[in-house]
Parts: sequence; structure tokens; C-alpha cells
Amino acid sequence: MSDQPALDDRFLAAPDPARLEPVKRSDHPPRILLLYGSLRERSYSRLAIEEAARILERLGCETRIFDPRDLPLPDAVGADHPKVQELRSLSEWSEGQVWCSPERHGSLTGVMKCQIDWLPLNSGGVRPTQGRTLAVMQVSGGSQSFNAVNGLRLLGRWMRMITIPNQSSVAKAWHEFDEAGRMKPSAYHDRIVDVMEELVKFTLLTRDRSDYLVDRYSERRAEGRAVEADRIADVVLTPSS
Repeated sequence: MSDQPALDDRFLAAPDPARLEPVKRSDHPPRILLLYGSLRERSYSRLAIEEAARILERLGCETRIFDPRDLPLPDAVGADHPKVQELRSLSEWSEGQVWCSPERHGSLTGVMKCQIDWLPLNSGGVRPTQGRTLAVMQVSGGSQSFNAVNGLRLLGRWMRMITIPNQSSVAKAWHEFDEAGRMKPSAYHDRIVDVMEELVKFTLLTRDRSDYLVDRYSERRAEGRAVEADRIADVVLTPSS
């Protein structure tokens, strides 16, 4: 049973603990992109994201919040649209991300999904999300629920992100923010602090190792086949002397 005829040993790499130690550690502040999922004037997902950004900055991070207004629906325009380019550029800039969506009809909102759908898995050899850390949060108008964060986790896994274990779900969000839009002291606020602390730790732990952590046998094998196909094509197309 030790025989593995489907396995190509040329592209199989046993984990190398030495490669998990960065040759050089980054010394710049962790770069965190934050996305929210509502266009309302008083958007509680935006207020939660702004609160998260303030906490992250207190923890030494550099943050950017993407404004989803004027972002077109996926495939309605080309990827050269300015808002699409802005979003993709911010995703490439980031080392970690925070996604916060309201729960609507038992799931995340279309505004939230639209942003994620504009982020490709691969774009010109660059993967705008792969290997980046992710924290997920949601706000609800009623009792506490986890439908939106569960959906965001699924998307984070699909986008090949390192989604941290902790998460935040704010129930009755209308009651948790004051007139100035600041979050009141509460267990919900404390949980957001917990999540941001954990996100920063995971980002620092993985950012200099992410290329190795997401290096895959299947991709090495596919790239190897592509190289071999190119070599054969060169042989066939090159006139013999």
C-alpha cells in the first residue's frame, strides 16, 4: 500500500522547518484593509469597521478602509474601472483584512459579496488575497446571529486566506453606538478588541512566511507541466540545423 502511482515525486516537498523561519523579518507596521457591507448613511457595519480600525491603529497597524459606494456590480464593467482598481490595489497592499457585513435575509449583504467577487484568485501572477490573514465580523438589527460570519468564513477559505479563529457578532447594533457613531463600552466592544488583537498576532506570525505556507503541490505540478510543455514546443518549433 506504500505505492503511490498518482503521486509525482518531482513536485512533492516535505515540510521544511527551516523555511518557516523568515530570512528577514518585516519591520513596517502590519497593513490591514477593512471592508464593510452597507451603503446606508448610518451604516453600523461601517461604524464597527471604523471602531476596529481605531483599535488596530492603537495596536501599531496601518489601516485603510475601502468605501464601496460607486463600485459596480461584478461583470457589469471591465476590471479597469477605477473603483475596481482601487479595491484590488488595496488588497494587494494589505497583509491582513477585516470583513464586516450586516446580516440580511439570513446571510451577508450583496454590497459585501460584490467587493469580494471583484477580487480575483489570480491576476497576472499576483494573488490579491492568498496568504493574507482575515478577521470576520457582523452586525445584526435583532438578536445575535452568526449566519453572516459563517458565510464570510466560507468566502475567506475560498479566497485562500488565513481566517483567524475568533470572530465578532454584534446584536441590536442600533443600541451599541452613540450619536457620534462611537461604540459604547460593552461585551460586544470587548470582543472586537479581542478579534483585532488576534488578527495582529496572526498577521505578524504569518506575513513573512505566507509564500511558503501557501506553496502547493498541485500548483508546483501544474507549473512544472507548463514548463515541460513549453520546452517540447520549443523543440518542435525550432528548425534543426
